[in-house]
Amino acid sequence: MVEELVAAGAVLVSAGAVYVTAAARVVKQYERGVVFRLGRLRPQVRGPGFTMIVPFVDRLQKVNMQVVTMPVPAQEGITRDNVTVRVDAVVYFKVTGPAEAVVRVEDYRFAVSQMAQTSLRSIIGKSELDDLLSSREKLNQGLELMIDSPAVEWGVTIDRVEIKDVSLPETMKRSMARQAEADRERRARVINADAELQASRKLAEAAQQMADTPAALQLRLLQTVVAVAAEKNSTLVLPFPVELLRFLERAQQPLPPASGGSDSGQA
Repeated sequence: MVEELVAAGAVLVSAGAVYVTAAARVVKQYERGVVFRLGRLRPQVRGPGFTMIVPFVDRLQKVNMQVVTMPVPAQEGITRDNVTVRVDAVVYFKVTGPAEAVVRVEDYRFAVSQMAQTSLRSIIGKSELDDLLSSREKLNQGLELMIDSPAVEWGVTIDRVEIKDVSLPETMKRSMARQAEADRERRARVINADAELQASRKLAEAAQQMADTPAALQLRLLQTVVAVAAEKNSTLVLPFPVELLRFLERAQQPLPPASGGSDSGQA
């Protein structure tokens, strides 16, 4: 009798162990468990830790709640200003509704990927080349809104969308390089012309000052002689005093004609 009780107890323990083994589930910290009982969704989502289900009746499906980084394949399109470009991007999203992500869409990762590619092509067609190159933050926000609108119904939230690279044809790259070079040359010419204008104004002021003060020209000549003498070369400078040059200039002027009174006296 005792042996039968022991045997029955052993059978029950074995059956209990088998039941616990079949019913026990462990949900990780970054996961949530969605339970289907005979094909119907249970309203309670299992949190992280140890949980139990009914064997052969319940089915536990785990959903990853981590942020997923998904690269968007490069999409080729024509911008609004008729330029062919290839643009690739990256999407950061996570599941916020585990039950919706399992029930409402077959594969939420594939759905988000296809929606991102379609939205990226749409953004390319609506934007100009300058916007793709300089206003990426604005385009990222628009792209995020386009993807997030249908993804909310799938229990998915788009955290961020980033345009990674914009590839241009080689002919367009060369044209842009020539345009940038011409623009830099134009700015250099404008700067040189402005410098010449400022220098000419300063020279005019200096000439006016020297004309008002003749001694300043002599001092400037002496400064030039000192500057040239500082250079150790074979240059020979023969300065002439300015006053000497002015004396020679006055000596070359014609004498005034004789007065009429002296002519009549001689007569």
